[in-house]
Amino acid sequence: MARNAVYRVKMRRRREGRTDYRKRLTLLKSKKIRAVIRKTNRRIIIQFVEYQENGDRIITGVTSDMLKNYGWKYSLKSIPASYLTGYLGGKIAIKKNIKEAVLDMGLYPSVKGSRIYSSLRGIIDAGIEIPHSDEIFPPEDRIVGKHIGNIEKDFKEVKSKLEAIK
Repeated sequence: MARNAVYRVKMRRRREGRTDYRKRLTLLKSKKIRAVIRKTNRRIIIQFVEYQENGDRIITGVTSDMLKNYGWKYSLKSIPASYLTGYLGGKIAIKKNIKEAVLDMGLYPSVKGSRIYSSLRGIIDAGIEIPHSDEIFPPEDRIVGKHIGNIEKDFKEVKSKLEAIK
């Protein structure tokens, strides 16, 4: 075993696999509000976060559980639910005078047509400007829920209730 080895212990959140500090630094350098999208086994979480030196400040946050208040009775982790959650989050963010943001998807891999990009599509359709490419979004029939069953009518009803938010 070598003596006096120079070894630097990585930061705790890096060791735990929770934070990619290089990616975070590039997002913070943009000095824009971050649209943080996280997915769990049961729901989608969307937060609009502003950087501050003493810790990030969450301006507004939405979970897919809130869709139940608008009449959604299906899975809260599906592609249509993630779109509607993004749409709701975008509408609430517009109320808080957020006009543009940058996507923060954490350590999730970038998969074309995923729930994260479905949420991003909802945020953009609500009226917030986020840099993106149109190729990453899921097809329109998957966003509406044609691949799941007869939820298209309920999807449109919930979306019309969300559009009424001013």
